Parts: sequence; C-alpha cells; structure tokens
Amino acid sequence: MVCPKGHDSVDSDFCSVCGAKIVTAPPAGSPEPCPDCGGARHAPESVFCEDCGYNFTSGEHGEPKSPNALPPPVLVEWEIAISVDLTLKTAESPEPPAEFQPSSKLLMGDSYLIGRRSDKRGVFPEISLDADDAVSHRHALLNRTPEGGLCVRDVGSSNGTRLNGSDVTPLTDIPLKDGDQLTVGHWTRIAVRRLG
Repeated sequence: MVCPKGHDSVDSDFCSVCGAKIVTAPPAGSPEPCPDCGGARHAPESVFCEDCGYNFTSGEHGEPKSPNALPPPVLVEWEIAISVDLTLKTAESPEPPAEFQPSSKLLMGDSYLIGRRSDKRGVFPEISLDADDAVSHRHALLNRTPEGGLCVRDVGSSNGTRLNGSDVTPLTDIPLKDGDQLTVGHWTRIAVRRLG
C-alpha cells in the first residue's frame, strides 16, 4: 500500500511511515461518498447522508450527528478551604507550623489527590498538605461524578480520613455536599463548598 506522500506502508488505513490517512477508491459500482463529510452513502437512492445529514438532491449541508450524544454536563464548581483546626490536635500531635496560612482551591478538574509531596516516591498531590506529617503521601482522592457532584475516597491512608467527624471507609466513594468538613492528619480541616 502506498500513502499519499509516496511511502510504502504495511498498514492499509494510515501510513506506517508518516501517519497520513490512506484513501482507497471505493469498489466499482458502489455509491459515491458524501461530498460533505466523506462518509459512505449507504444506498444509491438515499436522499440524505446518514452521518452528517447532507442532502444529495439539493446539495444543502446538514448537521453532523454525534455518536452516542450525551447532554452537556452540568457545570458545578466546587471549592475547598484548607485550615488548621487546633481542636483536632491530640497530646501526641506536634504544633502546626507558625507560618501555616489557610488557603482555598477551586476544583475545576476531575480528580485531585490529597497528600504530601514526595520527590523520592514521585508523589505530587494537587492538594498538598506538606505541613501535616500525619497526612499520608497518598491520602485521599476528591473525584467529580458524571452528574457534577464530588466524592471523597480514602486510598488506604495510615491515619484515616473523617467526614463530619465520622471515619470514612477506605477505598469507598462517599458523596460530598455543600458544607461538608473533611479532617485529615493531626489538625488539618478541609471545608467543602458547592458554588454552582
């Protein structure tokens, strides 16, 4: 098979040398492809292209159909606020660093690792809680749901994750709602806010 750029290709669909699409002529007697989208005309008597809606009779352009079209996702924004809560501190807990500053983060992605950074282990959490050494390097995940919700999953942390004061079962997705409070480590509190 020879690609449009002249390379000999071992593949018949895309050139194995340069990646160009290899177009082959349709078999004799088969209907011509749609001039709008290039899709196969399924029958010579077809008035419309089944892929894009092109009208073979009038030449008017149609709209392409999306395979398995889903409704647009509901855009729900979530925000977390990270702070030190000294009421969580036990007798064994160290003092939080004096320079610790509360922070907030807008969650626009699909998944966020909560943990402590470790260059040696190649762990770079999106929600980094390096100041609290009772937080595992890979502690928990915040994941968006297809409906726009948010859930938490403890990924087997050493000291656990608590949601509104109750322990989270490891490796289980727990739905979150506006106002929920996660606590991890010695004294770290993560407040969850739904913005949309």
